[in-house]
Amino acid sequence: MALCPSTTSTPAPPTPHTSGGVRVSSAHISRKSRARLAAAAFAAGGLLAAGVANGSADAAPARAESKARPADFSASQRAELLRDANATKAATAKSLGLGSQEKLVVRDVVKDADGATHTRYERTYDGLPVLGGDLVVHETKSGKAEGVTKATKAEIRVAGTKAAVSPAAAEKSAVESAKAAEGSKAAKGAEPRKVIWAASGKPVLAWETVTGGVQKDGTPSELHVVTDAQTGKKLYSYQAVHTGSGESQYSGKVELGTSKSGSEFSLTDADRGGHTTSDLGHGQSGEGKLVTDADDTWGNGKPDEPQTAAVDAHYGAGLTWDYYKTVHGRSGIKGDGKGASTRVHYGNNYVNAFWDDSCFCMTYGDGEGNAKPLTSIDVAAHEMTHGVTSATAGLEYSGESGGLNEATSDIFAAAVEFNAKNAKDEGDYNVGEKIDINGNGTPLRYMDKPSKDGSSKDDWYEGVGNEDVHHSSGVANHFFYLLSEGSGAKEINGVKYDSPTADGSKVEGIGRDKAEKIWFKALTTYMTSTTDYHAAREATLKAATDLYGADSAEAKGVGSAWAGVNVK
Repeated sequence: MALCPSTTSTPAPPTPHTSGGVRVSSAHISRKSRARLAAAAFAAGGLLAAGVANGSADAAPARAESKARPADFSASQRAELLRDANATKAATAKSLGLGSQEKLVVRDVVKDADGATHTRYERTYDGLPVLGGDLVVHETKSGKAEGVTKATKAEIRVAGTKAAVSPAAAEKSAVESAKAAEGSKAAKGAEPRKVIWAASGKPVLAWETVTGGVQKDGTPSELHVVTDAQTGKKLYSYQAVHTGSGESQYSGKVELGTSKSGSEFSLTDADRGGHTTSDLGHGQSGEGKLVTDADDTWGNGKPDEPQTAAVDAHYGAGLTWDYYKTVHGRSGIKGDGKGASTRVHYGNNYVNAFWDDSCFCMTYGDGEGNAKPLTSIDVAAHEMTHGVTSATAGLEYSGESGGLNEATSDIFAAAVEFNAKNAKDEGDYNVGEKIDINGNGTPLRYMDKPSKDGSSKDDWYEGVGNEDVHHSSGVANHFFYLLSEGSGAKEINGVKYDSPTADGSKVEGIGRDKAEKIWFKALTTYMTSTTDYHAAREATLKAATDLYGADSAEAKGVGSAWAGVNVK
């Protein structure tokens, strides 16, 4: 996702969601026992189906924070949980009551400190991917069924899988849509793939086409266009490219993770999954050239030295890795212990930065006049967090879910910045305050009162999902600020804030540390691809209940903060 707004995202209508229901088993049980327990737990009777539809998991008992928070488990332990889930996915699908043509595809797993697991699945129907069919199965350490969170409550069924519209016609329509949104630089991409569209309304057979080319601002384009395979009607579209010791430009003298090979050092961080930083040399494609140095002393703090931007970007990537690892127990963006890659010096005068799943990489422009690289701590954390969101909830980058996607990156950008404790770039609730993207010294976005930027929205209203995702994100950013710090005037690290509420009520903050944990647990455990603002309220209330108890000040604080942005 881009750090700044673009014109390519097409808003989607509100999408259905449901939570609650049931769970299967645990990785601590044998695979045979796991399958048996899953079948017994889910086949216990009609109560199960009712629970899935009506969100009955709300009654789950609270656990102490130390037990409910994500566990710090290794990549090999995670791999074992994934293998175990794969071995029993057929039994899990049957126990969930899925149709005979539906199959589950294991995508991710999160384990809590008390041994509870939350396994995320995608679905297929007659071999076709189901867009909006993702779900999360929740289970206790002992294998007790606790709940299932679904992206849609609709039954996945279509009349047939033979398309009336040809793939060539779908592709032509998609490219026309891309050109209307992005201009003449839009182009053909991958061949259309046949899918089931289930993210909104009644499931239908569809074509998903990914167009190529570049967006109007020079950002690479991967516009996904979903077309009804029977009528040719455009159903949905979203942009998949999410924009957004050395001397650094923004953070002063910093420590870097580097590696030595022969007589040269490189920006390869062996302690953080082998994360690399490369120089595109103002090109707009390829992997770039790995940044190397003879004496392991990098940059000079000025933008005219090419290494300086690389220092900032590499440092920000390391800080973000450390934050997710130490605070949330997540090893790397995907939780698999593997590092991503960073590319600096993209294009000329490119005033943006973006995350791209296809290359598992972050890319940074050098800003106006190639003098203001977009490589500050919060920008690096913002872009990497798009990768975390993609690997977990998979929030679609359009409509309200797109606003939540952007807000998640802003929320953890602030969290990483505070956690870094860098005297040259102290933590704050502003986004992009160091990169001067507006040219007048003001931040790109504000979390205490998002509307200060002139476009973002402070509170929820019907239709907020029709706004650009960088502006609808204001609702969740405002919620997070209220949850962390409360309403009214306050000064933190020399920055003055004054946060209002939609109804004029006073909100008491619970502290940023707790707010971060609640949002992360909600993201990785209870949010799905179609989560909207009201579903996000439900997800964060469940997360707060898990961590602190249903009657806790923290859970009540979540409710108050959402009310403060008109989500009730």
